[in-house]
Amino acid sequence: MKLVVVSAGLSVPSSTRLLGDRLAAVAAPAATAPEPGPADVRVIELRDLAVEIAHTFTNGFPAGALAAAFDAVAGADGLIVVTPVFSASYSGLFKSFFDALSVGDPDALAGKPVLIAATGGTVRHSLVLDHALRPLFSYLRAVVVPTGVYAASEDWGAEGLDGRIDRAAGELATLMAGLSTARPLPRRDSFEEVTPFEERLAALRPTG
Repeated sequence: MKLVVVSAGLSVPSSTRLLGDRLAAVAAPAATAPEPGPADVRVIELRDLAVEIAHTFTNGFPAGALAAAFDAVAGADGLIVVTPVFSASYSGLFKSFFDALSVGDPDALAGKPVLIAATGGTVRHSLVLDHALRPLFSYLRAVVVPTGVYAASEDWGAEGLDGRIDRAAGELATLMAGLSTARPLPRRDSFEEVTPFEERLAALRPTG
Protein backbone atom coordinates (compact mmCIF):
# COMPACT_ATOMS: atom_id res chain seq x y z
CA MET A 1 0.00 0.00 0.00
CA LYS A 2 1.51 3.33 -1.10
CA LEU A 3 0.50 6.71 0.32
CA VAL A 4 1.92 9.90 -1.21
CA VAL A 5 1.80 13.34 0.43
CA VAL A 6 2.11 16.35 -1.90
CA SER A 7 3.04 19.47 0.08
CA ALA A 8 3.16 22.94 -1.49
CA GLY A 9 4.58 24.65 1.59
CA LEU A 10 7.34 27.15 0.93
CA SER A 11 8.84 27.86 4.33
CA VAL A 12 11.06 25.71 6.55
CA PRO A 13 9.56 24.61 8.87
CA SER A 14 6.21 24.60 7.13
CA SER A 15 2.76 24.33 8.68
CA THR A 16 1.60 22.89 5.33
CA ARG A 17 4.12 20.07 5.60
CA LEU A 18 3.23 19.57 9.26
CA LEU A 19 -0.45 19.13 8.40
CA GLY A 20 0.43 16.62 5.69
CA ASP A 21 2.61 14.66 8.08
CA ARG A 22 -0.10 14.53 10.74
CA LEU A 23 -2.69 13.31 8.24
CA ALA A 24 -0.31 10.63 6.92
CA ALA A 25 0.55 9.49 10.46
CA VAL A 26 -3.11 8.59 11.00
CA ALA A 27 -3.96 7.32 7.51
CA ALA A 28 -0.92 5.09 6.95
CA PRO A 29 -1.54 2.59 9.77
CA ALA A 30 -5.31 2.58 9.22
CA ALA A 31 -5.01 1.86 5.49
CA THR A 32 -3.41 -1.55 6.08
CA ALA A 33 -5.42 -2.62 9.15
CA PRO A 34 -5.78 -5.34 10.29
CA GLU A 35 -2.53 -6.29 8.54
CA PRO A 36 0.63 -5.42 10.51
CA GLY A 37 2.65 -2.37 9.55
CA PRO A 38 1.62 0.99 8.04
CA ALA A 39 1.42 1.93 4.37
CA ASP A 40 4.59 3.08 2.62
CA VAL A 41 4.59 6.90 2.83
CA ARG A 42 6.42 9.24 0.47
CA VAL A 43 6.40 13.03 0.81
CA ILE A 44 6.85 15.26 -2.25
CA GLU A 45 7.93 18.83 -1.44
CA LEU A 46 6.93 20.99 -4.41
CA ARG A 47 9.28 23.83 -3.48
CA ASP A 48 12.18 21.53 -4.37
CA LEU A 49 10.66 20.93 -7.82
CA ALA A 50 9.66 24.50 -8.71
CA VAL A 51 12.28 25.00 -11.44
CA GLU A 52 11.61 21.61 -13.03
CA ILE A 53 7.86 22.27 -13.01
CA ALA A 54 8.42 25.55 -14.89
CA HIS A 55 10.72 23.84 -17.41
CA THR A 56 8.09 21.18 -18.06
CA PHE A 57 5.75 23.75 -19.59
CA THR A 58 8.47 24.99 -21.97
CA ASN A 59 10.22 21.68 -22.71
CA GLY A 60 7.11 19.58 -22.97
CA PHE A 61 8.27 16.74 -20.73
CA PRO A 62 9.28 16.22 -17.08
CA ALA A 63 12.79 15.22 -16.19
CA GLY A 64 14.76 14.01 -13.19
CA ALA A 65 13.12 14.38 -9.79
CA LEU A 66 9.86 15.71 -11.25
CA ALA A 67 9.42 12.65 -13.44
CA ALA A 68 9.97 10.46 -10.36
CA ALA A 69 7.39 12.51 -8.44
CA PHE A 70 4.85 12.05 -11.23
CA ASP A 71 5.47 8.31 -11.20
CA ALA A 72 5.00 8.21 -7.43
CA VAL A 73 1.70 10.07 -7.63
CA ALA A 74 0.40 7.93 -10.49
CA GLY A 75 1.39 4.74 -8.67
CA ALA A 76 0.00 5.71 -5.26
CA ASP A 77 -2.96 3.95 -3.68
CA GLY A 78 -3.93 7.23 -2.04
CA LEU A 79 -2.91 10.89 -1.99
CA ILE A 80 -2.83 13.61 0.63
CA VAL A 81 -2.53 17.03 -1.02
CA VAL A 82 -1.85 20.13 1.07
CA THR A 83 -1.47 23.73 -0.08
CA PRO A 84 -1.10 27.10 1.59
CA VAL A 85 -3.83 29.60 0.69
CA PHE A 86 -2.77 32.41 -1.61
CA SER A 87 -5.34 34.99 -2.78
CA ALA A 88 -8.22 32.84 -1.50
CA SER A 89 -7.17 29.79 -3.52
CA TYR A 90 -4.47 27.15 -3.86
CA SER A 91 -0.94 28.30 -4.63
CA GLY A 92 0.32 28.66 -8.20
CA LEU A 93 3.02 26.08 -7.55
CA PHE A 94 0.43 23.56 -6.38
CA LYS A 95 -1.78 24.11 -9.43
CA SER A 96 1.20 24.01 -11.81
CA PHE A 97 2.30 20.61 -10.49
CA PHE A 98 -1.08 19.02 -11.14
CA ASP A 99 -1.44 20.85 -14.47
CA ALA A 100 1.87 19.40 -15.65
CA LEU A 101 0.94 15.96 -14.31
CA SER A 102 -2.40 15.90 -16.13
CA VAL A 103 -0.88 17.15 -19.40
CA GLY A 104 1.51 14.21 -19.44
CA ASP A 105 -1.01 11.67 -18.16
CA PRO A 106 -4.68 12.77 -18.15
CA ASP A 107 -5.66 9.60 -16.29
CA ALA A 108 -3.02 9.83 -13.55
CA LEU A 109 -5.57 10.61 -10.83
CA ALA A 110 -8.62 8.86 -12.26
CA GLY A 111 -10.29 6.82 -9.51
CA LYS A 112 -7.55 7.62 -6.99
CA PRO A 113 -8.55 8.47 -3.40
CA VAL A 114 -7.43 12.00 -2.55
CA LEU A 115 -7.59 13.82 0.79
CA ILE A 116 -7.58 17.60 0.30
CA ALA A 117 -6.12 19.92 2.94
CA ALA A 118 -4.98 23.52 3.23
CA THR A 119 -3.37 25.95 5.65
CA GLY A 120 -3.84 29.69 6.06
CA GLY A 121 -3.55 32.60 8.41
CA THR A 122 -7.26 33.01 9.05
CA VAL A 123 -10.34 30.80 9.30
CA ARG A 124 -12.02 32.97 6.66
CA HIS A 125 -10.14 31.04 3.97
CA SER A 126 -11.54 27.64 4.98
CA LEU A 127 -13.95 27.64 2.02
CA VAL A 128 -10.93 27.08 -0.24
CA LEU A 129 -11.45 23.35 0.29
CA ASP A 130 -14.86 23.25 -1.38
CA HIS A 131 -14.57 26.21 -3.74
CA ALA A 132 -11.13 25.49 -5.19
CA LEU A 133 -9.55 22.17 -4.21
CA ARG A 134 -12.56 19.87 -4.47
CA PRO A 135 -13.58 21.06 -7.97
CA LEU A 136 -9.99 20.72 -9.20
CA PHE A 137 -9.63 17.09 -8.16
CA SER A 138 -13.16 16.21 -9.21
CA TYR A 139 -12.26 17.52 -12.67
CA LEU A 140 -9.19 15.28 -12.64
CA ARG A 141 -11.59 12.39 -11.83
CA ALA A 142 -10.08 11.61 -8.45
CA VAL A 143 -12.23 10.23 -5.65
CA VAL A 144 -12.14 13.11 -3.18
CA VAL A 145 -12.50 12.17 0.49
CA PRO A 146 -15.70 13.71 1.95
CA THR A 147 -13.91 15.46 4.81
CA GLY A 148 -11.30 18.07 3.95
CA VAL A 149 -9.00 19.60 6.57
CA TYR A 150 -8.23 23.29 6.86
CA ALA A 151 -5.87 24.57 9.54
CA ALA A 152 -5.65 28.28 10.32
CA SER A 153 -2.88 29.65 12.50
CA GLU A 154 -5.20 29.63 15.52
CA ASP A 155 -6.12 25.95 15.01
CA TRP A 156 -2.72 24.58 15.96
CA GLY A 157 -2.97 23.29 19.49
CA ALA A 158 -6.67 24.15 19.68
CA GLU A 159 -9.53 21.74 20.20
CA GLY A 160 -11.06 20.38 17.01
CA LEU A 161 -8.14 19.99 14.61
CA ASP A 162 -7.21 16.50 15.86
CA GLY A 163 -10.79 15.33 15.35
CA ARG A 164 -10.89 16.60 11.76
CA ILE A 165 -7.55 14.97 11.04
CA ASP A 166 -8.72 11.64 12.46
CA ARG A 167 -11.96 11.69 10.52
CA ALA A 168 -10.46 12.69 7.17
CA ALA A 169 -7.53 10.29 7.46
CA GLY A 170 -9.90 7.48 8.43
CA GLU A 171 -12.03 8.13 5.35
CA LEU A 172 -8.94 8.07 3.13
CA ALA A 173 -7.74 4.82 4.70
CA THR A 174 -11.15 3.25 4.10
CA LEU A 175 -11.03 4.12 0.41
CA MET A 176 -7.42 2.96 0.09
CA ALA A 177 -8.24 -0.37 1.66
CA GLY A 178 -11.03 -0.88 -0.84
CA LEU A 179 -13.73 -1.12 1.80
CA SER A 180 -17.31 -0.20 1.04
CA THR A 181 -17.87 3.54 1.30
CA ALA A 182 -21.40 2.74 2.43
CA ARG A 183 -20.07 1.63 5.80
CA PRO A 184 -21.00 4.34 8.32
CA LEU A 185 -17.99 6.22 9.61
CA PRO A 186 -17.77 7.27 13.26
CA ARG A 187 -18.55 10.92 13.85
CA ARG A 188 -15.96 12.86 15.79
CA ASP A 189 -17.40 16.32 15.46
CA SER A 190 -19.85 18.48 17.34
CA PHE A 191 -22.75 17.77 14.95
CA GLU A 192 -23.78 14.86 17.16
CA GLU A 193 -25.13 17.37 19.65
CA VAL A 194 -28.74 18.43 19.10
CA THR A 195 -29.44 22.11 19.61
CA PRO A 196 -32.48 22.55 21.94
CA PHE A 197 -34.24 25.15 19.78
CA GLU A 198 -37.45 25.13 21.81
CA GLU A 199 -35.54 25.99 24.97
CA ARG A 200 -33.58 28.68 23.13
CA LEU A 201 -36.76 30.24 21.73
CA ALA A 202 -38.52 30.10 25.09
CA ALA A 203 -35.64 32.04 26.64
CA LEU A 204 -36.15 34.82 24.10
CA ARG A 205 -39.86 35.35 24.84
CA PRO A 206 -40.68 38.50 26.77
CA THR A 207 -41.46 37.82 30.39
CA GLY A 208 -43.45 40.95 31.12
